[in-house]
Amino acid sequence: MRIRNLCLAAMAGLALTACDAPGKGAGKDAAFVPPEDAFPSTYKPYPSQTLLISNATVLDGIGGRIENGAVLIQDGKIAAIGADLTAPEGAATIDARGKWVTPGIIDNHSHLGAYPSPGVDSHGDGNEISGPVTSEVWVEHSIWPQDAGFTRALAGGITSLQILPGSANLFGGRGVTLKNVPARTMQAMKFPGAPYTLKMACGENPKRVYGYGRGSTPGGAPYSRMGNVAGYRDAWIKATDYKKQLDKAKTGGGDPPKRDLELETLAGVLNGEILVHMHCYRADEMAVILDMSKEFGYKVTSFHHAVEAYKIADKLAEYGACSSMWADWYGFKMEAYDGIRENIPLVHNAGACAIVHSDSDVGIQRLNQEAAKAWSDGKRIGIDIPMEVAWTWLSINPARTLGIDDRTGSLEPGKMADLVIWTGNPFSTYSKAEKVYIDGALMFDRNDPANQPVMDFELGQPGEGDRK
Repeated sequence: MRIRNLCLAAMAGLALTACDAPGKGAGKDAAFVPPEDAFPSTYKPYPSQTLLISNATVLDGIGGRIENGAVLIQDGKIAAIGADLTAPEGAATIDARGKWVTPGIIDNHSHLGAYPSPGVDSHGDGNEISGPVTSEVWVEHSIWPQDAGFTRALAGGITSLQILPGSANLFGGRGVTLKNVPARTMQAMKFPGAPYTLKMACGENPKRVYGYGRGSTPGGAPYSRMGNVAGYRDAWIKATDYKKQLDKAKTGGGDPPKRDLELETLAGVLNGEILVHMHCYRADEMAVILDMSKEFGYKVTSFHHAVEAYKIADKLAEYGACSSMWADWYGFKMEAYDGIRENIPLVHNAGACAIVHSDSDVGIQRLNQEAAKAWSDGKRIGIDIPMEVAWTWLSINPARTLGIDDRTGSLEPGKMADLVIWTGNPFSTYSKAEKVYIDGALMFDRNDPANQPVMDFELGQPGEGDRK
């Protein structure tokens, strides 16, 4: 017999309804749910309390630092932050002397749930390789909430994360932003009001999947980088026509086109409703993509991996695209060969938007250390970025790329109380996330097993004596 189930194991004593509360569109008398909200978020915050955390070194996530600082949480929000705060009557208090408080880490490139643990073939649902253009698929329909990677990430201070499709395709499909809470359904994790994203990929991956002597492949598949670009442009031309038909229909100028899930997503990008996140390594390819986005009138929100971003950091700053990068991955394929350890600080130093991402079920558990590596590599070449500024690589910058920076990503009054208490300096390899709060609710406590969520597959398989 299982000793715990997913939601009850997560937070002892919390109501099960917090895991999967009804959302709009539920019930027989509910109004029609429009296509863009066909799978609405049912996320409801876990119960929280009024809490004052005091005497900590506080990094606010937007470049500020307060010594002997305090953070007040009320109604699941940041109520106040400062050096001298008084606890309201009846509030719980934590003396965090010697500890650090930061916004929760936001990983804007993860495949948890779509490539979950156990890592077996039947769980590999992150790439839809039936064709090079699969913008009709939504990665949220592959997410398995019982992936133990979510709880491992929570123990590393991850409070929100973007789940993306893989990079096999030119257009891989829609991504989704989640709150990192235990839940029975994907929709109960779905960040309320976060815009959808579109995963695109350039370079070697689409070539490898559809080319390299594979013979006839579906959908006019690319064999070369020029084939990749032609494939993007062809899809954007079709999407532009589809959008024109939709716009005419809205103003009474004709009938709407037949619904097309592929073109619906691309038209959403052209309308500015869906944010583009693009897997791209080489600087020359990123420059081509910037020009192509101008041709069709959309914006690249962030390049991912971007190991050569340092070569065109000025262009990225001028355009306004973020670069979501690893600290030190390089050389594992040709387009990664010019990756350097100083990439992130060089991009930041050029005035461009820099982000540390994981793209790894292991790296997501220690993104604070990945940021620390990049920060120290910058110092070694004379780029002395204050630690509180470097923390923006993990907080407000990824929040901006997900369209949620007005609600999370920093410790500012009125924002969601998504924060971490660290045992010490979070850029130290010796420091760990001690307590993790999401919307003011204690979701992980390193010192209390009752507040350490456990998934079914972490419990092992039943013995023969249990199979009765």
